[in-house]
Amino acid sequence: MEQFFISNEGAIRLAAFAGLLTLFILAEALWPRRDRALGRFQRWTTNGLMTILNTVALRVAVPVLAVGAAGFAQRMDVGLLNMLDVAQWVTVLAAIILLDAAIYAQHLIFHHVPVLWRIHRVHHVDRDIDVTTALRFHPVEILLSMVIKIALVVALGAPPAAVIIFEVLLNGTAMFNHANLRLPLGFDRALRWLIVTPDMHRVHHSVRVPETNSNFGFNLSLWDRLFGTYKDQPDDGHTSMTIGLSEFQDDRPARLGFSLWLPFSKGP
Repeated sequence: MEQFFISNEGAIRLAAFAGLLTLFILAEALWPRRDRALGRFQRWTTNGLMTILNTVALRVAVPVLAVGAAGFAQRMDVGLLNMLDVAQWVTVLAAIILLDAAIYAQHLIFHHVPVLWRIHRVHHVDRDIDVTTALRFHPVEILLSMVIKIALVVALGAPPAAVIIFEVLLNGTAMFNHANLRLPLGFDRALRWLIVTPDMHRVHHSVRVPETNSNFGFNLSLWDRLFGTYKDQPDDGHTSMTIGLSEFQDDRPARLGFSLWLPFSKGP
């Protein structure tokens, strides 16, 4: 089974990405949660181009990605999980959970270290939140995140199959919880005991700083509850809350040049 995941990694990830992106775009059109502040065309073009730039940057700047690092750890028999004599499914499950906890911690750190926040705010400056916001990260953040992920994968000794499953889950849940999607309130409340829902994550994209610094999880909702960063609802309500950053409430965030230059610009 592991060899199947490794041999078909590219096809698995591309099929999951394309399928879920299409699904959530359609779902947003049918069951939107909020009216949009800006038109789709320029925002989606900018967010899509940033995704392409990030993919190219990774391929050019990082010769070995996370799955390759997992294969290295496995061959060299290094990392925490390779020291344990347990069934493979236990190792895979443990790796997925630990990687998810690490992503939560990384996200929190990117909010609280000023130089990292300047990079990460490119994601937050988007004035609407929809499935394309999940793709909107500055190339510098993507490169830093991959270096961190590679180090974690080797330190954990995460199996290649676990890394592939985790990355597919992370991409899928990120698109889901950024979607401008209205879920039945009872279903949302039950689902968020396990995973981060759109209503839960939308709080994190509020202009209110205490709300921006809450709900850091991308996949499992456990971490926010466990570490005291969980906020149930936005103070202004989901349909009335303002999305983005207070100092950029205009059309600049929808521009590619502005978004790429933002970490290096003067000002807050």
